[in-house]
Amino acid sequence: MSQRTLVMKFGGASVATPEHFSRIADLIISRMQEYSRIAVVVSAMANTTDQLIALAKQVNPDPPRREYDMLVTVGERISIALLAMALAGKGKEAVSFTGSQSGIITSGHHTEARIVDVRPHRILPVLDSSKIAIVAGFQGVSRGGEITTLGRGGSDTTAVALGVALDSTRVEFFKDVPGICSEDPKKSASANLFDQLSHQQALDIVNQGAKVLHARCIQLAMKNQLMLHVRSFQTNESTGTMIGQEVRPVGEKPLYEDEQ
Repeated sequence: MSQRTLVMKFGGASVATPEHFSRIADLIISRMQEYSRIAVVVSAMANTTDQLIALAKQVNPDPPRREYDMLVTVGERISIALLAMALAGKGKEAVSFTGSQSGIITSGHHTEARIVDVRPHRILPVLDSSKIAIVAGFQGVSRGGEITTLGRGGSDTTAVALGVALDSTRVEFFKDVPGICSEDPKKSASANLFDQLSHQQALDIVNQGAKVLHARCIQLAMKNQLMLHVRSFQTNESTGTMIGQEVRPVGEKPLYEDEQ
């Protein structure tokens, strides 16, 4: 079996209901036939973050940002624990980690933090023992030890940063669309799927309004020449959109986001 590492990322639509976790577990298990080391990044279940934000604003219309981050990171903790349980139910051992436990080091800017380093000291032994590591997206910890969040789309950036740190072959994003298309496939039946894009081409499409990936994660992947694969959560087929090249430079120091 290949010793290559794979990072898989599942967004809120992929974890919309408890039943979805069984489907995700099956997808992960199917990738274990090709990869012996798999790390999974998960978002909060659909609408959970919005519900938590609404709850905060019922208590305080302008909540302190530190406490806001403490609250909204709960959503991803629910997802990672449920996915680990789903995998255990299928006979696969997995260990869930919050962003801080994963070593996602960020700037100190609450609600809009940037990833400045990744220190996956607790994740590596899990992968080396053939267990699945499940990481909470969207969150990290500042150098001062404060829980932080990365802003909207931050889970995509978590997945790429983790892929860089683990020297992953690629990062696979499982979406509710077939990949990156010329138009929104949910609105236009004539939308064409792009099979292959450069990082810059993908970034240009996203900057023009496509919401398939967050621009930050593409920029981070471009810095490190890490390949991305956007594919459908709803099918086992490995079609979709490949972004970037297959081969990464060896031995180069990882680059993360600039601190703001």
